[in-house]
Amino acid sequence: MSRHAVLLLSCRDRPGIVAAVAGFVTDIGGNIVEAEQHTDPQDGMFFQRVQFTVDHLQVDEDGVLEAFTPVADRFGMEVQLRFTDWQPRTAVLASKPPHCLADVLARAYTGELALDIGLVVSNHDDHAGLADAFKVPFHFVPVVDGDRGAQEAEVDALLRADGAELVVLARYMLILSPWFVDRWAGRIINIHHSFLPAFVGASPYRQAHDRGVKIIGATAHYVTAGLDQGPIIEQDVTRVSHRDDVATLARRGRDLEVTVLGRALRAHLEHRILVWGNRTIVFG
Repeated sequence: MSRHAVLLLSCRDRPGIVAAVAGFVTDIGGNIVEAEQHTDPQDGMFFQRVQFTVDHLQVDEDGVLEAFTPVADRFGMEVQLRFTDWQPRTAVLASKPPHCLADVLARAYTGELALDIGLVVSNHDDHAGLADAFKVPFHFVPVVDGDRGAQEAEVDALLRADGAELVVLARYMLILSPWFVDRWAGRIINIHHSFLPAFVGASPYRQAHDRGVKIIGATAHYVTAGLDQGPIIEQDVTRVSHRDDVATLARRGRDLEVTVLGRALRAHLEHRILVWGNRTIVFG
């Protein structure tokens, strides 16, 4: 696919927004190839994603946002401009469970996800061989003598030195400190081993089994300082029964986790997500 630009817009709903945005794209020489919008009647908000060609723009790409300023000011819009060839430098953090790490590395390697994975960081040394198989540098950063602050500072330094733009928590089992989350705000995506907000904490599949649940799920979300409270990007569930033991639940849960994380990363990479408060609008 040729390179396109994406406008992500949010503002108070009122007549004329769609026409004004479409007119702007036409006036600068773009051609709209995708447009999707959502109006939230409860909050009175309008959200839109517009993807358009850039081959024949009459303004420099760096000047698109400035040219759009009159429209944005007229409607009081929050505006983001992105481009579809974005391939963010990515750090993947993982602990002992390998399935999400392996899946992300494979999808990046095959080009299914446009990730430029610069490093894998883990508080365990189990996955050095897996990272090496995909020719990705591996960094073992353990927690020494319970000093989480020093461990996080080392992880942060590695990410910044590598120029990371996106951090993927591929079943990273350490809780991130508020200062770390603030530094990487809006750039950390986590996969959670349950359909939030149920069964948070340790041994989710044991909890699910003991409660006799009939569905299990997985949740991908942006990370915020509130533990597992960030804006949800993607979720999925599968039905289970009393015949499923803990090992079966865990296996089926792992299948969900890799699928949900892959969908969430694709939506992020394709600029299909608008965050509003603590929730998301995810365009199809």
